[in-house]
Parts: sequence; C-alpha cells; structure tokens
Amino acid sequence: MRHDTIAGSAKSSVRTLRREELALLRDHLLRLDGASRRDRFHGFIDDGFIERYAKKCANDGTVIIAYLQDGAVRGAAELHPPEQSPDSQPEIAFSVETAVRRHGVGSTLFRYLIEEARTKGYRSLRITTGAQNEAMRALAHKFGAHLTFRHGESTGSIELEPQRQPEPASLATPIVADAARAMVNFNRAYWRMWLRMYGWGRAA
Repeated sequence: MRHDTIAGSAKSSVRTLRREELALLRDHLLRLDGASRRDRFHGFIDDGFIERYAKKCANDGTVIIAYLQDGAVRGAAELHPPEQSPDSQPEIAFSVETAVRRHGVGSTLFRYLIEEARTKGYRSLRITTGAQNEAMRALAHKFGAHLTFRHGESTGSIELEPQRQPEPASLATPIVADAARAMVNFNRAYWRMWLRMYGWGRAA
C-alpha cells in the first residue's frame, strides 16, 4: 500500500484504500456536486446509485487510489479489473472534488494509477468520460489517451509502455575484458622500458 504525503500539507496523502475503507469512496462520491456527478457517471445519478456503486467496488477487485485530506477522500482514481469489462480491458475513472481542483491532484492520481496498472501487467487502459468534461479530457490527453466521441461520451485507450529492464550483465563482459587487456599491455610496455634502460633486453 502506498502512502505518500502531498507537498505543502502534512495532513494530505495519496494511497491505496483498503477494502474496509471503501465507505470513504462512497462519502467522496456523495459529496460531488451535480455537474461533477454527471461528468463522472455520464448522467444524472442519485444517492442510491452511488451507495450501490461503492459497495460493488468493494467486492469486485477495483483498486481505489485516493487523495485524502484530514482522513477524508477528496479525489479518487479507480482501476477496474478487466473481468468487469465486456472487452476484457481494464477501465479507469477519476473524480476530484471542486475544493481541491487545480492543485495537481488529478495528475498525481493519474500517475499512481498508471504505476499500479503496470505493476499488474496491464498493457492498455480504457477511459470513458463525458463529452463536456474538458478537464478530464485534457488530463487523458496529457497521459497519451486518444479519445473518440460517441453518444455524448469520449472514449479512448492508453497504451502502457513496459518498464525498462536493467541491461543484462553479459553486456558488461566485453568492457571488463577490454580493460584487462589494456592493463596487461601497459604492464608489458612498462617492463620493456625498464629492461632497455638497464641493458637487460639487449641481445648477447
């Protein structure tokens, strides 16, 4: 579980929620204003739907990376497992409360979510947002999503580049061998010089 402090505030952090903490996600989603709810869920959503949605996330393997202030979730990034998608592609979603917007919370959550997806071995992610959600669309583009419009929604995918692996140790072998040869040649030249100086290297 990651637990990192946001710069400038000792009472703010970003970390993965435990299953027993999913009520914090529910409370966060219930605090979203009407426009934010429509952007997050692509339409009008009542409190009952959010209650059921949060409970489902607690039981279907969804990973929630949360931005917390004073113990309350103020922003959330959701990574839904591929088993929940008809095309077996993991899906991501974001929500940030109005009071903490324009402070880099969305970008921070996005970076952590991509790191989590790579850890799980996912090669691509699907993102869906409302066509009017300019902030989310801009954030998705920032991280490489290519969005298309359909039925009032923007849908796209993010291709995840594999993490760079350290170079094999065998690549260092020629370098070590070259260094050893250079040292041997240096020693030979050094002793030949001394032998010539004292006449030991002359023919009899």
